[in-house]
Amino acid sequence: MEFLGLVLIGCLVGLTTVLFGFGGGFVTVPIITLADADLGHDTARVAAATSALVMLVNAIVATVSTKRSTLAHLKGRWWLLGLLALGGGLGAFAGRFAPDALLQWGFVAYIAATAIDLLARPGFFRRKAAVVDDVGEVSEGGRGIAAVWGVPIGGLASFLGVGGSVMTVPMMRRSGATMTVATTLANPLTLVIMSPAVFVTILTPAAIDAPGIVGSLDLVAAAALLIGGLPIIVFLRRRVPKIPEILHAWGYFVLLVAAGVVVAAA
Repeated sequence: MEFLGLVLIGCLVGLTTVLFGFGGGFVTVPIITLADADLGHDTARVAAATSALVMLVNAIVATVSTKRSTLAHLKGRWWLLGLLALGGGLGAFAGRFAPDALLQWGFVAYIAATAIDLLARPGFFRRKAAVVDDVGEVSEGGRGIAAVWGVPIGGLASFLGVGGSVMTVPMMRRSGATMTVATTLANPLTLVIMSPAVFVTILTPAAIDAPGIVGSLDLVAAAALLIGGLPIIVFLRRRVPKIPEILHAWGYFVLLVAAGVVVAAA
């Protein structure tokens, strides 16, 4: 019954991947924290590692299914992508040695700080003035993210297991991107971050003696979430529902806060 429940939650993960760019971190960390609560002090570590695996697979499928015209907004951003990958590897490595309480409450604190920032500073709920590209056309991708943010974004995202969207979506939004483009591009950026993060997790596993746990990965939970989520991603990726910008932004905010509350209460 628990497996079926995780499959159903996986459907929600797939939906959030398409609509909000959450490759799984916002949903999988809280859910796996609850599902593996009996692991005690290892719970947050397993949740972060398993989340990274689910996010990686979801991000691969979502990126492959994304229209080339949307991915074109990342053209020439090799420095950003490289630094995101570097940060992802460093953050995952550091997470292997971090206290469990730091991972859990670091996740909560990060979500809380982001939520406050979204409310306090302008530019997220209502898009800034449209950005004009080099050929004089309005760019739905905005100005993009500066490469200097690559390592901090990748490091924090993989360290806490939250994925890249928690930082990249607000930053792209404030650069002038539409919610649709910002949340869609969060998937390839998450792919870049989580690839080295999962690699580091496999190379430096924690010895946790529990059914279904391999290293720090809960493979049963990951499989259930992916079984539910991948078909949703494939179906909706090229049929993204049209959502008004303001509702799209508020939906992102509400889900963000809900994830923080669940982890705090676990």
